[in-house]
Amino acid sequence: MPTVLRFDGLRVVIYPNDHRPAHVHVIGADAEAVFELNPPGGPVTFRESMGFRGGALDRIAAVLDEHGTALAAAWERIHGD
Repeated sequence: MPTVLRFDGLRVVIYPNDHRPAHVHVIGADAEAVFELNPPGGPVTFRESMGFRGGALDRIAAVLDEHGTALAAAWERIHGD
């Protein structure tokens, strides 16, 4: 599972054998959330969370939006699309 971004002690990963639509998993110490990338141009969409709360999810979404183009490119590179 390649880590494609790190921030605030979190890892953003893309699983190589994962399914569409393009999305990332955000992994913290005791939590994980999934956001769809919605390329091209985003914005990211929250899909599910196990352990993260509202404020943290808003912050994560904002950071992912800032890096949306690079994350979508990483998805394409990893999945060959």
